[in-house]
Amino acid sequence: MRFATVAVVLVLTFTHLTNDLFQSFFQAVYPNIKESLSLTFMQIGFITLTFQVTSSICQPLVGLITDKRPLPYLLPFGMFSTFVGVLMFSYAGSFLAVLLAVSFIGFGSAVFHPEASRIVYLVSGNRAGLLQSLFLVGGNVGGSFGALFAAVILANGHHGNSIWLSVLVICTIILLVPVCRWYSRNISKINRSRVEVDASLAKGSSKKFSRGTVVISLFILSMLIFSKYVYLALFRMFYTFYLIERFGVSLRESQVYLFLFLFSAAVGTLVGGPVGDRVGRKYVIWGSILGAAPFAFCLPFVGSLWWTCFLSMVIGFILSSAFSAILIYAQELVPGKIGMIAGLFFGLAFGIAGAASVVLGKIADMYGVNFVFQICSILLLLGLITYFLPNIKQHVNNSQEIK
Repeated sequence: MRFATVAVVLVLTFTHLTNDLFQSFFQAVYPNIKESLSLTFMQIGFITLTFQVTSSICQPLVGLITDKRPLPYLLPFGMFSTFVGVLMFSYAGSFLAVLLAVSFIGFGSAVFHPEASRIVYLVSGNRAGLLQSLFLVGGNVGGSFGALFAAVILANGHHGNSIWLSVLVICTIILLVPVCRWYSRNISKINRSRVEVDASLAKGSSKKFSRGTVVISLFILSMLIFSKYVYLALFRMFYTFYLIERFGVSLRESQVYLFLFLFSAAVGTLVGGPVGDRVGRKYVIWGSILGAAPFAFCLPFVGSLWWTCFLSMVIGFILSSAFSAILIYAQELVPGKIGMIAGLFFGLAFGIAGAASVVLGKIADMYGVNFVFQICSILLLLGLITYFLPNIKQHVNNSQEIK
């Protein structure tokens, strides 16, 4: 693998880390915002909805546009939108101000994800699963450290200290500029190499699927994304509240436990991609979503903080191994639409999580947080429908790599 390829993927992975760190940070400070602005759980859900819907609507559009005309400098532009959102959030003194701030952050995320994922896929050769997992794990690691940042930066309980995150955004923008220049100079070479790799993959495919099979498969993948991200939205929104209410831990302690859950999810993402390359993505998807169900069923009934933490880490590890497999599986089903598929599935994940947040917030207001954990575990049984996905088995001996 060429040095330039490795450097580009590592920079994009780090950028993904910082991008998702902000999302996790703001969700980790929900207890602070809820108390300081006197919000309900449903209003907390609307904050998540605003962020996620802004992302989900824009991401497929950005992916579709960049498939036709690559726009490398969208990446620093997206991070600048995030920079504006972070500054606005630091000074937000009302519910509406928070909504406006997270909409800028959501738009920045929408611009970043499809284009960055597309670049990683284009330069990955026949290591798509491995490098996409590396890229995705950057986001998951960032998501996990967002909870720790919240525990440290908000030690005095005020969300205004989040302005320090703007320094990290500026550093990220500076790192992205040389990547954009390299990509601009090598667009034609990168696209030509990807076409050759895809042609090799097509020759090694054991099956060619009909349009109907592709549509049904994408629908099944969408349902699996639904089950996975509703459950993850539950953890991101309510896990700190759940630990505080059930075990009486402090806010900072609950954010550390949230970090452990999210870090386990990051490790699961890293493992899922290369395993999918070897044994087949369908089996990783199946084992990930359905395999997490027994642990999710047990979690709300455990009376020990230690066992709750352990089960949550197992759930995060198993459940998060699926996304890279789902993304690459979909991109293999619909070749030539890399950015659109990436934008669609990132956007779908964010949109589902956002819509679910409002519903879950209303249920939590009415019946309590523990009840929400009980009913959401049933969703993971949707992993059973993975059985109906076709097997994609590809044999590739050689591929060209980007110099």
